[in-house]
Amino acid sequence: MPIIVNLDVMLARRKIRSRELAARIELTEANVSLLKSGKVRGIRFDTLERICAVLDCQPGDILEYVPESAADAQDARAAGRKSA
Repeated sequence: MPIIVNLDVMLARRKIRSRELAARIELTEANVSLLKSGKVRGIRFDTLERICAVLDCQPGDILEYVPESAADAQDARAAGRKSA
């Protein structure tokens, strides 16, 4: 998928756990987990706004567009790191 979700990176930078974010943005932990993994097909703007307010960031800090060929290469690199 050409849209990469970097929510886990922003959570680590802000030293906030998924559970805390979920409570502060009034979303279930399961939905935050789905967002972090990129297994969602969309996100409501009001949810994105609440995430950005809590993490003090911009939407572009969380969402990244990577063209298909570059995304495939990035996935291959990530798979290589996991198996190493």
